Amino acid sequence: MTSPHARLRELGLQLPAPPAAVASYVPTRLVPVGEGRSLLYIAGQVSAEGGKRLTGRCPDEVSVEQATAAARVCALNLLAQMEAAAGLDNVEQVMQLTGFVLSTDDFGDQPKVINGASDLIVDVLGEAGRHTRVALGTNALPSSVTVEIAAIAVVRTS
Repeated sequence: MTSPHARLRELGLQLPAPPAAVASYVPTRLVPVGEGRSLLYIAGQVSAEGGKRLTGRCPDEVSVEQATAAARVCALNLLAQMEAAAGLDNVEQVMQLTGFVLSTDDFGDQPKVINGASDLIVDVLGEAGRHTRVALGTNALPSSVTVEIAAIAVVRTS
């Protein structure tokens, strides 16, 4: 089986530095659940890369394709947080993603947008990346980012 880092290289991707918290919270929290295992909770990662936030409401200000690309950026940020907290090689299973899409009231393709994140996580982590998911539309996100995604994973800690 190919390692997550090798898969990232095959995809031509590089993990960014894990984004720092910008308010009164921590980016990740490890909660022991048994011998050598923990739940890894990852705070919402917004669509920002290289210090630039990807903003705009879908589909009137950004296209579904642009929003899907923004969700991929969130996934890279989630993977960076996983690497920093526990190491990608230690991810046993991504349990759930919760995705929010800044969208108009009549937009209903939030699942299609969040597929950008889901697909990337599975591409990098293989079967360990298959997860349950919530894909929601909202009228506001921090700094008007297009997408925000949080995750829960089971990781080996010893």
